[in-house]
Amino acid sequence: MKKFILSVLLTALCTTIYAGGLMTNTNYHIAFDRMFARGASLEIDAAYSNPAGLAWGHEGFQLSFNAQHPTQNRDITTTFPLLEPMYGSQTHKFNGKATAPFVPALFASYKHDRWALSTMIGIVGSGGFVKYDEGVPMFNVLLGSMLASKGITPDQYKLNSQMKGKQYIYGGQLNFTYRLLDNLSAAVGIRANYYDGYYQGHVIADAHPTLGKLVGMELDVDQRGWGVAPLVSVDFHQGPLTVAARYEFRTKLNIPNTENKLVAEMGDNLKAVLMKQDPQTLATIAQTLDAKMTPYKDGVKTRYDMPALLAVAVGYEFMPELRASVEYHFFDDKHAKMANNRQESLKHGTHEILAGVEYDINKTITVSAGGQRTDYGLSDDFQTNTSFACDSYSVGFGAAVNINEHLRLNASYFCTLYSDYTSKSSNYLQTGMTGTDVYSRTNSVFGVGIDYKF
Repeated sequence: MKKFILSVLLTALCTTIYAGGLMTNTNYHIAFDRMFARGASLEIDAAYSNPAGLAWGHEGFQLSFNAQHPTQNRDITTTFPLLEPMYGSQTHKFNGKATAPFVPALFASYKHDRWALSTMIGIVGSGGFVKYDEGVPMFNVLLGSMLASKGITPDQYKLNSQMKGKQYIYGGQLNFTYRLLDNLSAAVGIRANYYDGYYQGHVIADAHPTLGKLVGMELDVDQRGWGVAPLVSVDFHQGPLTVAARYEFRTKLNIPNTENKLVAEMGDNLKAVLMKQDPQTLATIAQTLDAKMTPYKDGVKTRYDMPALLAVAVGYEFMPELRASVEYHFFDDKHAKMANNRQESLKHGTHEILAGVEYDINKTITVSAGGQRTDYGLSDDFQTNTSFACDSYSVGFGAAVNINEHLRLNASYFCTLYSDYTSKSSNYLQTGMTGTDVYSRTNSVFGVGIDYKF
């Protein structure tokens, strides 16, 4: 029994929630949602996607306000023999619902002759809430299998488990643009990023007929911090052709914990049994428990770096009413530090290919569509129940309506089609048994925005 309790506590602590991974956002302006490839834009959204391109933008002031509503499921389907007594089947889906009811972004620029100033404020990384009403396999399956190995079956106790978290990285960006030559411009800028997140959860095996509470873990930690990164971009614009490149340097985010609650303990009756049988083991458990909880205590820091980004785009105007663009992104994730150095397990940084086209039906209405392919370079060691990614294809479409010569309305919809990621282990959660996790996601985003030219 003492070995069993020690194993449960240590394993639970070693798998406590971490957040990290590939968190950079690129969809701030609705023009992106309806076209994707905006890296050669000369319009107001260039304040993010192509600051150097504003040298050929609107003379005077521009403002843009955008709002998006994304919804996403993040599901884990686990197959493991000991799930059957817990859920009635060896395979069970743990459903995670992620929402961000309102994701705003603000753009502004002022151009005069050869120079321009611009800014963008938005949620530049992660963004949203996720909740698993039944917890996640790494806790539930492990706890159930440990109890079962000691003859304590699910009908002898009540398992209460839930996990939820929030991650937002707010960013404010300021750029200065200058037209160096008649067809060449450059821009420099800086972005300040503020991380705001929390992680809350519990898993408790309770209500045993003789021992009462068996074992439980409760976590409630806030994390807040900030970092800055410089940005540079260049733009070549001649006639119908635009070629642009942008580089964002890595943002170092070393985020401290604010501990609200952090508990991992066994029930009093179980502690009494251990005290009687082997008090030294009980003391060892307490010491090890404290050591394992140290990373989550007040002031302890976790890395959530935003990776360096290289973006290269080509845009071409085939005729005054028809335009198209292609673009490439490389996120250097392997050199952006994450919790427990997870970045080292990636096969490569993130590669993205984007393409889009827009057509002016008349002077009032523009329609557009686009697509994006994302390849993260994932591996089994990178994926965790509390932070996983899936390679994907995204498609989007929408329209822009010129209400008058100053005011434009943008509307869009896009969805992401994810490839399931299957991770199979012959020693699932160190139980000595074979188990499989299938990670899957669904995603859709509606957006509207207003552009105004003074």
